[in-house]
Amino acid sequence: MRRAQPFETSDGTILNVDMAGEGPSVIFQHGLCGDAAQTDEVFPRDAGFRRETIEARGHGHSQAGNPERLSIATFCDDIAAYIEKNLALPIVIGGISMGAAIALRLAVRRPDLVKALIIARPAWLTASAPENMAPNAEVGRLLKALPLGEAKTAFLAGPVGVRLAAEAPDNLASLAGFFCRTPLDVTAELLTKISNDGPDVTEKEVGNLTVPTLIIGHDRDSIHPLSHARALAERIAGACLVQITSKTESRPQYVADFRLAMGNFLKEL
Repeated sequence: MRRAQPFETSDGTILNVDMAGEGPSVIFQHGLCGDAAQTDEVFPRDAGFRRETIEARGHGHSQAGNPERLSIATFCDDIAAYIEKNLALPIVIGGISMGAAIALRLAVRRPDLVKALIIARPAWLTASAPENMAPNAEVGRLLKALPLGEAKTAFLAGPVGVRLAAEAPDNLASLAGFFCRTPLDVTAELLTKISNDGPDVTEKEVGNLTVPTLIIGHDRDSIHPLSHARALAERIAGACLVQITSKTESRPQYVADFRLAMGNFLKEL
């Protein structure tokens, strides 16, 4: 059963912590403009762990707080503060997309917190503003520049929308959904700022990681290219790469594959 509790950050922003299951805690973070429903869907039900998702500023039921503090670094600081206050160290940390970038940064910057790492569908390697995140930034730009209806029409009819319709329909569906995500001003700010942000880690730092690491990826995904998952698996010594079914091919199988990969990893810790 899912339950929630508030967490107040150092600057007074109230974040929602969503959790389910019993056992040692796993911090498992959602993607950009997502929420805890995304992590809850794919977290294994029988692994004997408790999933905890700290919904990032401006996501889910968390407050946005100061717009200037919407960044991957701030999201990481919030999670580190929550862990230090509430959990026994070290713990398993992971995430999907933006959540994967957050987990990677935490593993590098705060190794005292992390005993194992789960990187699912990574959208970043080490550099900020990767080209694969440009569609998200474009949605944010259009939301700021045009009335809502015109913004969505322009995106779907534009070159990015047309390309994704052919290459990665699931990506396109997610991006199209951002045009009805409220509040729109926060959505636009998140899409522009976070798409141009990054984990702020170096290849050497990633290569120095020694914790057990699971990396999950799949094909037919332009925003989370399988090549990113493979590259991180090559850089992190001993990392286990699992390729799962894409949501474009079969969402039920994607969920089943994801849960199986995570469950097998967690049971071996």
